[in-house]
Amino acid sequence: MSMNGDEAEYVVLINGEEQYSLWPVHREIPGGWKTVGPKGSKETCQSYIQEVWTDMRPKSLREALTRSNC
Repeated sequence: MSMNGDEAEYVVLINGEEQYSLWPVHREIPGGWKTVGPKGSKETCQSYIQEVWTDMRPKSLREALTRSNC
């Protein structure tokens, strides 16, 4: 059991802008998102997101900034 009493199972989603979201496993995945990473407790999924999502800027912004610095 999780420490906050939330026993639901979650998945980690990512969109085309490489932004992450925590999503209840029983809910339909919204358009434009796909599953990545673990499925499990909220804490497990949040830990994964914290580990991999090191740059919170959308992909399009990162790419635009890279182009403007060339």
